[in-house]
Amino acid sequence: MAGTPPSALDAWLDSRARVRRRRGLVRAATPPDSARPLLDLASNDYLGLSADPRLIDAAVGALRRHGAGARASRVVCGTTAAHADLEEQLCTLTGQPAALVFSSGYAANLGVLTALGGPGTLLVLDAHVHASLIDAARLSRSPVQAVPHNDIGAVRAALAGRAQPRAVVVVESIYSVLGDAADLPALAAVCAEHDALLLVDEAHGIGVAGHGRGAVYAAGLSGSPHVALTATLSKALGSQGGAVLGSAGLREHLVNTARTFIFDTGLAPASAAAAAQACRIVLAEPALAGRVLANAGVLAAGCGVLPAAGAVQSVPVHSAGTALELAAALHDAGVLVGCFRPPSVPDGVSRLRLTARADLTTADVRRAAALVADAIGVAAP
Repeated sequence: MAGTPPSALDAWLDSRARVRRRRGLVRAATPPDSARPLLDLASNDYLGLSADPRLIDAAVGALRRHGAGARASRVVCGTTAAHADLEEQLCTLTGQPAALVFSSGYAANLGVLTALGGPGTLLVLDAHVHASLIDAARLSRSPVQAVPHNDIGAVRAALAGRAQPRAVVVVESIYSVLGDAADLPALAAVCAEHDALLLVDEAHGIGVAGHGRGAVYAAGLSGSPHVALTATLSKALGSQGGAVLGSAGLREHLVNTARTFIFDTGLAPASAAAAAQACRIVLAEPALAGRVLANAGVLAAGCGVLPAAGAVQSVPVHSAGTALELAAALHDAGVLVGCFRPPSVPDGVSRLRLTARADLTTADVRRAAALVADAIGVAAP
């Protein structure tokens, strides 16, 4: 109604919006212009499987067999043959004894840490872990200790000095923004020494590291009693959903205690079937992971940065505003890149985030790298 003063909530929302605009931190969720295709260096479709006809056929088949949705929580009637097959394929791919599929990677991380947490469990978090793991730690009712990034000595000290009977060390195998890797063998050894569980988020490792089987597998830690992992199905596997993988005892515990599993509608069967097919492809075609890493090397060299451990190559820039300007200029040149600004970046440094993909030609990658290098020539620190 005209002349009606804004509510306290509306006034607060408007003030927050002004702060975001002033700091160059405004984000948007809008569909792309389909009339102007761009070379995609922004998505997490590392293997190019999201549009693979084999995944689409698997999803369509599951749609016809099971319908468009799971219909209920998986502990009610939402578990289908597609979910069981996906969990089997994830175990085959990663070498883990058991798997439990959630509706998203975020839900998997929330589920496992809140189910394992509590006053008797110390959570030791690497400073650069994903927001979902930070949120999970906050919800877990556990004492939490953050340690400097990739500082194994700090992890050891936290475990040695704990008063709690249980501890979980939380890391990512390959970190999503900087693209660097955790020293999983050393971390696993420290956890075994202090009777702690190492929980590894493999969101950016599955499909890329270890010939596609993940960094935990590559480190020879599959099936270790002191190691479990989480994964998303929405990146290299080209689908949707998440999973926790580890011992049969862990799976049974989560089925009975993980609130994001018990009280959430199950993953859509079509997504489960597509992800299961992706697992088969990754296992049968390890060259896909090799192509990701080869293209990542071309991107890094062309942009003048050190090559990262996985698909993501990180190019730091002066400020959030500069990152926005560079991303817009590259968009106009026909290349879509990620634009990461605080609070999405753990070190507070704005950056362009370039994603290598297996389905890009070397010529396309070189052209994109040249465009990025030209754009950052003046703006890069």
